[in-house]
Amino acid sequence: MTTSTSTSPRTPHRMDAAGGCPHAANARLLQEGSVAEVVLPGDVPGMAVLGHDALREFLAHPDVAKNARHFTALQEGGIPDGWPLRTFATVQGMTTADDADHRRLRSLVSKAFTARRVEALRPRVEELTGDLLDGLAHTVGEDGTTDLRRHFALPLPMGVICELLGVDAEHHDRLHHLSNQVVSTDIGPKEAVAANQELVAVLGAVVSARTGSPGGDLTSALIAAREEDGDRLSPQELLGTLLLMIVAGHETTLNLITNAVRALCAHRDQLDLVRAGKAGWSDVVEETLRWDSPVSFFPFRYPTRDLTVDGTVIPRGTPVLAGYSAAGRDPRAHGEHADRFDVARAAARHLSLGHGPHFCLGAPLARMEATVALERLFTRYPDLDLAVPEQELRRHASFVGNSVSRLPVRLTAVADAG
Repeated sequence: MTTSTSTSPRTPHRMDAAGGCPHAANARLLQEGSVAEVVLPGDVPGMAVLGHDALREFLAHPDVAKNARHFTALQEGGIPDGWPLRTFATVQGMTTADDADHRRLRSLVSKAFTARRVEALRPRVEELTGDLLDGLAHTVGEDGTTDLRRHFALPLPMGVICELLGVDAEHHDRLHHLSNQVVSTDIGPKEAVAANQELVAVLGAVVSARTGSPGGDLTSALIAAREEDGDRLSPQELLGTLLLMIVAGHETTLNLITNAVRALCAHRDQLDLVRAGKAGWSDVVEETLRWDSPVSFFPFRYPTRDLTVDGTVIPRGTPVLAGYSAAGRDPRAHGEHADRFDVARAAARHLSLGHGPHFCLGAPLARMEATVALERLFTRYPDLDLAVPEQELRRHASFVGNSVSRLPVRLTAVADAG
């Protein structure tokens, strides 16, 4: 952290609750510095760390916390129950725990996401991918298009995470809808409260089912851990952990696959590089994570003392957004062509899966799922292309998730599945 402080006041940037493409605003903010004052929904003041190097330091700083007891406005009663971002602050789980509590909660699920365990899931991911591709042609409508997000990019990660957790298929669609509500930033207070209540009810039903009929799934293992030692995992922490894993376990990968397909369709020369063996599908995944991060601004972290970050003071207790989409295109970290999608980039370093103690636990799984999905998709449908111009795609109603709500494509030529 630097020790100098900013001297010229800037007008706070009002976060667009309706979402939209973040990159133009990010570029403008980055020209002014690595840290920006922002106005959150409901006129709640906050800040965002945007620059790659500043964000990397901030995410791992020992005086930055995740527990909402450090959120001054919340503790002083200034945040209403229906605030659209309240769940991010108050859910009880890994994302809002610090130090020993964070290590305890993380240790309960970390074994399911080791590189070895993830690699063991590859055959199942390949099977699910093949099944979805087999059925994709049947989803094409009379206009010759299909929504690739709905029929491919969504059911793959949702199916995988729900199998891991032992969640029955009957809950998949509802859980996705409710997850989408949770990450939305333009939802009304009544809808926000209702979505959270229903999500807790659905997850409670999952816990009840696995309690009565335990299996080899992760939910059963978490229930067993709670019953073996009541102090290890409270009922609220169990529900919070499941909520986190459902939301993060499919929303991030869903956006990653969607954004990668959009990028490749808009940059056919980059797709040609992969087909020519000059870049790999894993390179596509990493460059997509950098260039169009599936998470744009993630809530929240709170300095436990006044911190100076790249010349700007962030007061103690301020809710801070991690600006992953901005950091991914920071010219100071990625060069003058940071805004160019380049799968052969020498070093596609990024922070889009986090950094420090809260680095994304599911990163190996997300990377593997996306790599398998993209390789199999463009092998089966090598001429797949967007059915509408990129600018006509409707964006997510959120500045947290970064993607589009539908991905209409044309399966213009079908290759031998081999």
